[in-house]
Formats: sequence, C-alpha cells, structure tokens
Amino acid sequence: MTVLEETTGEPTGEPTDARGRVAELHEIRARAVAGPSEKATEAQHAKGKLTARERIELLLDPGSFQEVEQLRRHRAQGFGLEAKKPYTDGVITGWGTVEGRTVFVYAHDFRIFGGALGEAHATKIHKIMDMAIAAGAPLVSLNDGAGARIQEGVSALAGYGGIFQRNTKASGVIPQISVMLGPCAGGAAYSPALTDFVFMVRETSQMFITGPDVVKAVTGEEITQNGLGGADVHAETSGVCHFAYDDEETCIAEVRYLLSLLPQNNRENPPRVDSSDPVERRSDVLLDLVPADGNRPYDMAKVIEEIVDDGEYLEVHERWARNIICALARLDGQVVGIIANQPQVLAGVLDIEASEKAARFVQMCDAFNIPIVTFLDVPGFLPGVDQEHGGIIRHGAKLLYAYCNATVPRISLILRKAYGGAYIVMDSQSIGADLTYAWPTNEIAVMGAEGAANVIFRRQIAGAEDPEAMRARMVKEYKSELMHPYYAAERGLVDDVIDPAETREVLVRSLAMLQSKHADLPSRKHGNPPQ
Repeated sequence: MTVLEETTGEPTGEPTDARGRVAELHEIRARAVAGPSEKATEAQHAKGKLTARERIELLLDPGSFQEVEQLRRHRAQGFGLEAKKPYTDGVITGWGTVEGRTVFVYAHDFRIFGGALGEAHATKIHKIMDMAIAAGAPLVSLNDGAGARIQEGVSALAGYGGIFQRNTKASGVIPQISVMLGPCAGGAAYSPALTDFVFMVRETSQMFITGPDVVKAVTGEEITQNGLGGADVHAETSGVCHFAYDDEETCIAEVRYLLSLLPQNNRENPPRVDSSDPVERRSDVLLDLVPADGNRPYDMAKVIEEIVDDGEYLEVHERWARNIICALARLDGQVVGIIANQPQVLAGVLDIEASEKAARFVQMCDAFNIPIVTFLDVPGFLPGVDQEHGGIIRHGAKLLYAYCNATVPRISLILRKAYGGAYIVMDSQSIGADLTYAWPTNEIAVMGAEGAANVIFRRQIAGAEDPEAMRARMVKEYKSELMHPYYAAERGLVDDVIDPAETREVLVRSLAMLQSKHADLPSRKHGNPPQ
C-alpha cells in the first residue's frame, strides 16, 4: 500500500500490485474530497458559509452526484504556485439529479485559492458547461470565488471569456441558474448576469464590478461591500438578483423548487404534475376581492393565489419593480408564467423597471415553452420627466417586442382598467394574444373617462354656466358610450366577458386547447430588439 505525503498529496512510494493501486486511488480521492485542511473548513463555516461539497449535497438528490475531473491540478509556475497544486484546483464539477432529473453543477471551493479562477479551473467549468449543453440539461453554478487568479495572469482572464461565450451559447437552450454564495467581483459578475436566474444569500454574498476601495479612490464615496452589492441591494434596487434568502439551506431548497418548474431544455415542456385542485373550482371570493371602482387598490397577489393550483406560485424579482408581478405557477398541473399589474404599488402603472422585468420574464417563458397568462389592471405608463429622459419609450418597447415575438400559448385577462398604450403592450389581442377575456368590471379605453372628457368636451365644459356639472355629465356620457364592459367584446377585441368566479376553469380549458399550438417566426438570424 502507498502512503500519501502529508503536504503535497503525492504518493511516497510505488504500489506493487493492483490492490495497491486501488488503495492509492482511494487515498487520493479521500484527500481530494476532504479539501485542503480542517482549518480551512472551519474558517469557511465561521463565515456562516457551507463548503462546496456540502452545497452540492443540498442541491442534488442523495447519492446522485457524479464528479468530473476530481483529480485535475493546475500546471502554472511562479509565485509559489508550483509548490501548491491541490486536487480539483478550487472548483468541483459534475452532474446529478434533482427530483430524478439530470442537472449539471459546478461549485467554487473557497478553501482552495479563495475559489479564484485559473486556467485548469476554467477548463473544468468549460467542460461541464459543454456537457450540459450537449446533454440538454440545466446548469447550476454555486459561486463563491475571489475572481481571476492573479498569479496566472491573462490565462485566467481568458478562462472567463470561455465561460461567457458558453453562457451565451446556452441562453434559451438550457436553464442556467447562478447561486451567489460568496463574493463575486469584476468581470466574474458578468457570468451570473448572462444566466436566467440569480439567487443570493444575505450578508455572505456580494456582486459588484468595482469594490468599495476602488469606489472610494475614484469617487470619494465610502460604502460597505453589502451596501454596494449585497443581496438586498440587487433584489430591490438594481434588479440583478431574482431571489434573496437569509441562509444557504433555504436558498438551495428554492433552487430545487425552481428546477421543478422548468423543462430540461428548450425542446421539452415543463414537467406536469397531477393536481388535486379541481378544474371547475369556483372562486366567488374574487367578486369581493377586486373592487369595481377603478380608483381603489387591491392586492393582485391574492387574485393569483385564488386562481392557481393550491394557491402556490413562485414570484420572480419579488422585491424589484413591485408594480408588476412575474410568477411561475401551475394550472391543473401545467406550469404557466403569470404577468400581472399590481394596483397596490404605483396603481399598477408600467414604468422603466416594470417593463424590463416583465420583458425578460416573457422571453424566458417563451424560450422554455411556458404558456403566458397576463392579468391586466393598468392605468397606463408612468408619466414624468425622469421616465421620459430615462427612455420609457425604449424600455416599454422591450416588453412590446417580447410579447410580439413570443410563440407560446398566450392568454390575457382584463380585470379592470386597461388604458392607452399600456393596454396594447400588455399582450392585447392586436399584438397576438391567442385568447383575450375580460371581467364585467373591465374598462378598455384610450384613457380614463375624466381625462378623455376634459379633452373631447373642453369647449363645452369651459362655456357652461356650471363647468363642474357639465364635466360630470360628459364623463358619464363618455363612460356609457365607449367604456362599458361590452364595448370591446362587441368589436371582437375581447373573446368573451366571463364571470370572475369561473376564471380558473376558463383558463385551464383554454390552455388545454392551446397545448398543441404551433407558430413559426420569419426566417432570420435574430431580431434586433430595443435596448
């Protein structure tokens, strides 16, 4: 039997038979699995962080992980690297299963070179990404690294380029999920930004292009790492992070849940499950939940809960651009993407951030064969100098483009207000919605009755003995002529006006009909969406 040298992990002598070779292999593997030292593991735990292998165990089904290139080591020379050549080179790669379905994963091991990326490290990641694309299975990255390995110079930077290129190649082909479990600075932050979903853990994970020291040197501003690029900042302010959690265990459990709602690749449909929630279940509570008065707010989240299977849904970007809701849920066991205005926040208007949030969600659903259901209660686009100068036209067009480009089944439901350009943009029949329904409380118009009356009857109101009485009469007249619930239905712009209590059944049966929908886009290399 061969004994491994304590500091380098090298064999101290040659085994003489096959049993000795196997024993040597097991010793080397044990050393690779254990990591650099118990002290390094304790330091990782002291920061409130799990090790890379502990994270993989939480993510994948028990006993399913198959590691790739466990014994890989770097070949770099100089700066003391030749004396320190640990197995795995600071990243663990392989595949396993989540609820029985194949998932590929790579996890930075912060205990080795701080998880920094070198040439061998990058090559391992490139290989597992290529395998995921070839196999047509999701890729999850568990990020906890200090950026490029400075000692390896440009070779490390080129490694990032290879990752970015593969992220882009895989985009819309397989689901890509980035889980931020430590620092992520500089160019390394662009890989997560290229993926479909970004998860973060409060206090322990950060993302930024330039750190607090550089920010202070250049601008004079003093800020902490979490204040600059922590989970809450990216979940609420920048929109970089889709999900933020207090601990790694909860975070990784939610990654598993998200994977259960996504297909393996763009050639498959999301997994369907048996539902115990009856299709024909009436929701009479909706009649009281949504006020008929368009000026009264309500919680759209409660509407969604009442309609979807068992009231369960996963909201994406829950804390960013809260005036619009984007969520994954199931209707009769089938996964759907829901986009809904939220009247509780800014009256549910569309603004720059809401348009961007919804546009990316529509694109994700369309890429992965997830039908889209849109709930409208939108008074228009947010007016203001900041919005116009910030490019609301350009950003609003992103949502319009995403809907027009989507070929998955699309159903829109108008609950209450649907005014102006925002009505058109929110998947109206005129831009390709397959089916459009409305509740009897709907108001579809160019603008609200008050504003319309002020424009159309300006002279009559100004010349009246009692302008306020005249304005009230004109508003009532405009509503009765152009804003009654059946105006759009009479002109074929709404397929049906339905009883709110029957919404769930109508949606489920409509989705069943659209299940075999097939639509081809014009032949082209790619579109040129607004940026």
